[in-house]
Amino acid sequence: QVQLLESGGGLVQAGGSLRLSCAPSGRTFSSYDMGWFRQAPGKERQFVAAISWSGGSTYYADSVKGRFTISRDNAKNTVYLQMNSLKPEDTAVYYCAATRVRGSKIGALYDYWGQGTQVTVSS
Repeated sequence: QVQLLESGGGLVQAGGSLRLSCAPSGRTFSSYDMGWFRQAPGKERQFVAAISWSGGSTYYADSVKGRFTISRDNAKNTVYLQMNSLKPEDTAVYYCAATRVRGSKIGALYDYWGQGTQVTVSS
């Protein structure tokens, strides 16, 4: 069974940093674009960031540009989301996902999803 396992979430004060990791199990995702999405209580899931299979292209939501960085290490089969200058409005469950559609910011185009990791930013 293919799974995406997120880790690294937690509670942090505003202005702090967290690094999320996503490590697939059951198969390699080196040929997939990978993305991060988030969903806050009572809100729709929103795109956060994505990275191409090679790592050569990255995409960000305007709300996180300049603060978040997505990266991947295909040798370790792991994707990262470095989150700096966190704000209370970044509080959400963060999901890792995989897609064969290049540069996609649309969740419906992602084939595999993780269970999510909670990020809470206190003011």
